[in-house]
Amino acid sequence: MEQNEKWLQWAVELQSLAQAGIHYTKDPYDEERFERIREIAAEMIAHKSEIPLDKVKDLFCCEIGYQTPKLETRAAVFQDGKILLVQENDGKWSLPGGWCDVNISAKENTVKEVKEEAGLDVSADWVIAVQDREKHNRPVHAYKVCKIFVMCSVLGGEFTPNIETVASGFFGLDELPKLAEEKNNAEQIKMCFDARRAEHWNVFFD
Repeated sequence: MEQNEKWLQWAVELQSLAQAGIHYTKDPYDEERFERIREIAAEMIAHKSEIPLDKVKDLFCCEIGYQTPKLETRAAVFQDGKILLVQENDGKWSLPGGWCDVNISAKENTVKEVKEEAGLDVSADWVIAVQDREKHNRPVHAYKVCKIFVMCSVLGGEFTPNIETVASGFFGLDELPKLAEEKNNAEQIKMCFDARRAEHWNVFFD
């Protein structure tokens, strides 16, 4: 992590320790102290990032129990040697994907996200990589994210505009459009191409 992001690392660690304290403590006074520590961590992020405090608290202070990373899936779908990308409302492109819903598995979430964002029915075949988001994507979030890249095969379907995406298309590695790099960057897209071309792929994880 870059030196100018150390404050975020400290705030995230304070939040994690405070949340664990709130969950495990039996003392109401300690619980109050841990609540205040969590508030301070949220205030640090709001002050440095200029994100409204209420939004930071919604993202940062609403979970209970021992804190763990959020899960996100990204689907690698190939056709004629090109990879599927969807265009978001801001004009940038990404692999179909998103947060894992609590009531379905990571595999089911991968299939669901491709259907919702690209209109395609796919099978989720095997895992390409499990990545710690902050090691690969910017900006760093106020919470940890575990990204799962999944190789998929097209079964059918077609794109229809929806509330999340306005277009979809298949692109070669040398013709990538402007990417939503907070979600996926050129290095991650290349990793998917490498996995597709490999005779035997070893799952990448960090």
